[in-house]
Order: sequence, then C-alpha cells, then structure tokens
Amino acid sequence: MSDTRTALLLVMDGVGDRLLPDRGNRTPLQIASTPNFDTLARQGQSALMNVIGPGITPGSDAAHLALFGYDPVETYPGRGPLEALGAGLDSKPGSVAFRSNFATVDDDFVVVDRRAGREFTEEEHAALQAAIDGMVIDDVKVHFVATVEHRGALVLEGPGLYADISEVDPHETGKRVLISKPLRPDAKKTADVVNKLMRQVHLKLRDLPINKDRVDRGLPPANAILVRGAGRHEEVASLEEKYHIRSAVIAGGALYIGTAKFVGMEHVTVEGQTGTIDTNFDNIAQKTIECVNSGYNYVFVHIKATDNASHDGNTDEKILAIERTDTMLGKIIDAVSDKIVIAVTGDHSTPLSTREHACDPVPIVFWSDFIRPDDVERFSEIDAAGGALHTIRGLDVMPLLLGYSGYIEKFGA
Repeated sequence: MSDTRTALLLVMDGVGDRLLPDRGNRTPLQIASTPNFDTLARQGQSALMNVIGPGITPGSDAAHLALFGYDPVETYPGRGPLEALGAGLDSKPGSVAFRSNFATVDDDFVVVDRRAGREFTEEEHAALQAAIDGMVIDDVKVHFVATVEHRGALVLEGPGLYADISEVDPHETGKRVLISKPLRPDAKKTADVVNKLMRQVHLKLRDLPINKDRVDRGLPPANAILVRGAGRHEEVASLEEKYHIRSAVIAGGALYIGTAKFVGMEHVTVEGQTGTIDTNFDNIAQKTIECVNSGYNYVFVHIKATDNASHDGNTDEKILAIERTDTMLGKIIDAVSDKIVIAVTGDHSTPLSTREHACDPVPIVFWSDFIRPDDVERFSEIDAAGGALHTIRGLDVMPLLLGYSGYIEKFGA
C-alpha cells in the first residue's frame, strides 16, 4: 500500500474515572497537566468509547481483544491461555491453560495463605517451577512457569481436554481446596486431571528444601498451587492475516503481552518496563520510536500504572501516572510525528471511588498531522463527549486507526 503510516495505540489501563468531590468535581484526567494529550485533542478527533458495549464492565483481557479488532464474545479464550502466552508458555490449540498462585495449605488441604506470603526469591521460583514443570498425569503433560511474586501460569497439554470445569480455588483462607467438577460431560477428564494435579503438586512441594528454609525463616511454605481462569486455546486469524500488517506489543504485564501475542503481535522487550509507577517511561518512548523507524505497521503500548493507582485508591499516583505518560508521548511525537497515526485511550474505567472496573465509557482521541480536527480542547472523559466521533465501541478502534494509517482497502469499485 502507498502512503502508509505506523498505527500507534497507547492504552492507559483503567484511566477512565468519575468526578472527585474532594478535587473540585474533576476527574484525574482533568486535574493532570497533560499538554501533549491536550494538543492531540485540539488537533484530532475525540469520542467516548464503550469498549465492549454500553453498560458492560470490561475485563482487561476481553477489552484488549476488542481494541485489537476481535469480538470478545466470539474469540475470548479465557484468561488462562492469555496469561500463559504472556508468561512465555506455548499454549497450543486444544491445550487448557490456567492462572495460578503458590499457596499454603495445612494437612487437611485447608488454605492458610492464598499467596504463600507473596514474596519469593529467584532461587525459590526456580525450585518450585522445576518441581511442577514437566509432570505427567495420565496422558497429560504439565507445563508450568513461575512469573511474578506468588503468581504463575500452567498449561495442560493432551488429548480430549476442555476448559468447562469448576474452580478449585475457594478464594478465601480457612476453606478447603475445592474439588473440580465438569460443567459438561466431555470436560470430566480435565476435572479429574486437575484434582490429581492439586494433590500431586502438594506432595512434591511440601518437602522441598526451600520450603523447609522458608518455615525456618518464619515464612509460609509454598506447598500448593491454586489454579483458576481455565481456558482452552483456539486459533484466531492473526493481525497479519486480517490486515497484512507487522505488529508489536510494548507492555510490562503478562496478561497484556499474552493477549497481544494471541492475535499475532511480536513482543518487544523494554529494559525497566515493570508496569508500575516506577516503570521506565523514557525507555518505553525510545523503544516505541525504534519500532516505528524499523518498519512495524502497528505498535501497541500499554501503561499499567494508572490502573494500579486506581485499585489502590491513590489519586495522586494516578494523576502522576497520567502526567508521566503524557511526557512519554511528547517524546514520541517529537521524534516521529510525520510517520504515525495515534489513538490514545483506556481499556476500561477504574474509578478511584470504587477501586474496581466499572462500565463508564472511556475517552479516546485519534490524531495525525492530516486529520480534520473537531472542537474538543482537552483530553478527558468530560471533553470527549463533545467529539466528532461521538460514541464508539472498542471494535471500531482498529478500523479507524488502520484506515487513517492507510491499511484498509477501498470498499467497492
């Protein structure tokens, strides 16, 4: 295609919010100093966006699928496969994948600590992972990787596996690990394997030297795992197959990396990208610029710090995360403004008042140096309501972004 540009999607996780009575009835986006976002708003086209649909509270994984142009109702594989892909496990079609926690249980399999103290050294991660990864239960092979703190990802690979099973995680301390049950007849094998896995992992972990050492140090032993979020990996058409584009993801969290890899994006690592407020925004900017200059047609950049602050109810940190992202974007624009089309948005609202995801629509702005501007002056939930694009869905983002970037073919003669 001629006259194409790199499509850049910048997502601030959970950036949408509600009016804060103690801050002059303004949202964090209205309070924050955001000269670059506001320039995009003045020179671009804005809208409010219901990421999945009006009144629907989006999960982050389903929301990102929609933003990438995939209907989550039809393509959502469950959180497990996306976490597994993001953690580096090869989740294949037909495999069933799970999120997992290291946990502490007593002799009666009652949960004492759902996170086994949360903190782990690299040596402990390696020992726990080695004990689980490669296990074989009946004709099913277990793949496992320890990721961050108490978290991990697990994949069951074998014939006849289905994800329609009940959870084993009671989600509370003081309760026994649950027995998984099939939710449809052909998932009985998977439930049986999971139940055997829970017991066998416990037997393998409880006597590990690192757990004896943790007990000696007054820490809870990681003598069990709790799996949840089962999903069966199914193939979907990649972005390359759908749009003939080369795409990249720059993100610090396994879920976002995994969701992007699920649709065929290449993960580009950034030194110091942690997903927290201390993430290296300068390095993210530099790597984004490199991706644009190296020929990627589409680059997805994810910032997690806004959502973390929302879940913590930390207003000042959310404002700071917005401002640091704004500064980061300014560096990208200064370097490659004539090579890109930008969309800036959130994947959902996480109001500071509730500390949870909410159905409130999020603002979005599309910008390039040739886009006809509307009358919006600032980037915020309130201002975006008056934008030229009115109210859109998450599924509308990819066609708009790629259309402006020159990758959507003419329809008709």
